[in-house]
Amino acid sequence: MTFDPFVLPFFLGLIFLLIVLFVRYSRWIAALSADQKATLLRGINYMSISYAIGEVFMESLIHRRMFRRNKLLGYMHMSFAFGWFLLILIGNIESRVYSGKHINPPYYPIFLKFFVHDKRVLPFELNTVPGIFRFLMDFVLLMILSGLVLALFKRVRSKWFGLKKTSSFRPMDKLAISALWLIFPLRLLAESFTAGVYHGGGFLTNTLGHGLAHFLPLSQLAYPAWWAYSLALGVFLIAMPWTRYMHIPTEVLLIFLRRFGLKTGDKLSSFSDIEVNSCPRCGVCIDVCQMHSAAGEKNTMAVYFMRSVREGLPIEKIAETCLLCGRCLEVCPVQIDTNAIRIAHRLRNNTNGKQKFGYLRPAMLQKADVAYFAGCMGNLTPTVKNSMLSIFKHANVNAMMIDEGGTICCGRPLKIAGQLNASKELVTANENLIASTGARILVTSCPICYKSFKEDYHMGIEVLHHSQYLERLANTGILNLSYSNQNVIYHDPCELGRGSGIYDEPRNLLKQIVNVQESPEERENGLCCGGSIGDLGLNPSQRKAITNDALDLLLTRQTNLLITSCPLCKKTFSGSGRVEVKDIAELVAESMR
Repeated sequence: MTFDPFVLPFFLGLIFLLIVLFVRYSRWIAALSADQKATLLRGINYMSISYAIGEVFMESLIHRRMFRRNKLLGYMHMSFAFGWFLLILIGNIESRVYSGKHINPPYYPIFLKFFVHDKRVLPFELNTVPGIFRFLMDFVLLMILSGLVLALFKRVRSKWFGLKKTSSFRPMDKLAISALWLIFPLRLLAESFTAGVYHGGGFLTNTLGHGLAHFLPLSQLAYPAWWAYSLALGVFLIAMPWTRYMHIPTEVLLIFLRRFGLKTGDKLSSFSDIEVNSCPRCGVCIDVCQMHSAAGEKNTMAVYFMRSVREGLPIEKIAETCLLCGRCLEVCPVQIDTNAIRIAHRLRNNTNGKQKFGYLRPAMLQKADVAYFAGCMGNLTPTVKNSMLSIFKHANVNAMMIDEGGTICCGRPLKIAGQLNASKELVTANENLIASTGARILVTSCPICYKSFKEDYHMGIEVLHHSQYLERLANTGILNLSYSNQNVIYHDPCELGRGSGIYDEPRNLLKQIVNVQESPEERENGLCCGGSIGDLGLNPSQRKAITNDALDLLLTRQTNLLITSCPLCKKTFSGSGRVEVKDIAELVAESMR
């Protein structure tokens, strides 16, 4: 026997899901731009496919990033994802052994224990193929059930899993998770009832079935249990495309497309839709969001922003209410670039016309080896700018400050605000200005400017943040710095650290001058100062709350000096009056011999 009507809920649900996925994925791929399709075709090769398969295994099945965050959380996710995968894989091999066929109906491996009752081997005898399969299938089922128990505990004891807050469920999500949580207990009961009737099963199903047979009419309960199991599977498969669980298949597609070279651009595309549908809404981004923990915002975090985008809800306020600090990107298990998606939505929602910058006049600057761009905040924080100018002079560097006496914005604030065309006008003006110096190196003090020059400009010269440049001068002996035993805390600016990956250069430079204390919130976990230009609607009290919260977490060691590498962060932290704050350039200037 290889068919029974009870398999229909699962079978029809599977067909429905495959049709929906085929239609959606086909539309998304077809809607890619010509450039994206060309990138996709160029990126498909043996190596990219191999790396994609490896990443799917490590992140979609094993959940490596979740393990790094919290081992209990990682095991819970892994037990479901990898466990279900093993049930499917081992079940398909087992069904081929029993049927003697290479191809079986898709429902046959799922419900094999209903169709096949092997009495030849006792459950603990592993010296035959049937015994090994029964042991493995029961062991994997037990692993999944242990994950289910953890998932239930997580709803009431989320702190055990490293989560203070968890994401909320919509009605459709509740239906899907209820079906998901019923699938494996119902499978256990169906297989155990059947094992109790036919005296088969593995170490788990045989033991449970044998015990239940003493006081339950298993022969009457087995068939309804198989129906319930099939119904739970069918409901979950049909609900999946309209719930958070759409991320299960879509994340796999996203990983392959990334490995083939696609990434989030300045404008929304079907690739953005794939990213949005890959969000598992796990909620790990909630706790790290300072908008939530310090500013009191409740529905603007990345998980709710992605949900609103996916459900087509109004998102103007949610898109604009974000520091764009990148802390959520750092912990996201799928590594979705929510910052880029927010900026793209700001661009789409922007109603301002084309900006005119008639005051930008072509200028020719004197030739120099190094072009120095202090930036808006560098000019508004003159101690940083003056320190860099004194260092250039002390080191006999032929440098030209290109924004002296009338700064020109790098363009990134306009881009973040969604005014892409206006940003491009400033980029063009700055490119011409920098080119007129003939400089080989561009040094900037502002991390925001640094990121803009690295990503949005095409000048053909080396771009360095001043912390990188000063470390180079110190390492080559051009700067001779004196050392003191003063204890300092170093703050990683968002755009310099998470935004640009510059963590070691500032620390290596500081270690030549002072004793750098470790902080619990540093490097990838660095905190936003609260002065971010990314948020378009924060009020002063919210900004102050974020600043004070960041200082509370930073100043956990004995120190009276906070060092940063960002003029905006220096200005913001200094405004609190709680600690002396210096930019790394100021400390270097004071330490020159």
